[in-house]
Amino acid sequence: MHRKPARRALVAVAALSLALTSAPAVALTQDVTDTNAAVKVALTVQGPDGSVFHGKIRTKGHEVTTAAGGTHRCDGTNGGAHPSAVPTPTAALDDAARKRHFTWDGTWYASFDDYLVESIKGVDGGGVAYWNISVNGTSIPVGGCQFELNTGDEVAFTWTAF
Repeated sequence: MHRKPARRALVAVAALSLALTSAPAVALTQDVTDTNAAVKVALTVQGPDGSVFHGKIRTKGHEVTTAAGGTHRCDGTNGGAHPSAVPTPTAALDDAARKRHFTWDGTWYASFDDYLVESIKGVDGGGVAYWNISVNGTSIPVGGCQFELNTGDEVAFTWTAF
């Protein structure tokens, strides 16, 4: 009479053990997304005399080198903006410049942990203007190496008089 409940318990334990050992390993792993996956954005560079560059560019955060600023990371981790690397506007500008064979330059400011873009394709603000960076029509609130881009964003570097 006591054998049936003991046998049922044994069968239940065996079934649970079998279920746990045959559960797919995927269910036990965490889904991790690559935050620095390449994104495709529309990039426009508008100078004082018209369009300097307009096109689609695939980009992700990476190290950037300029004549005036040297080599530094430009991947969203700048200034502690993001905990891991992400695509950024200045990285997009750098990728476009390398792929479409035009130049840009900027000074690196360690206190800001970012570049200040000073010239693009030979167009310099010269103390009377600066290169404003906007994404989807809004000026970005942080530096161009700190702002995260998403696929489909419209990035603009616009020569803007003071």
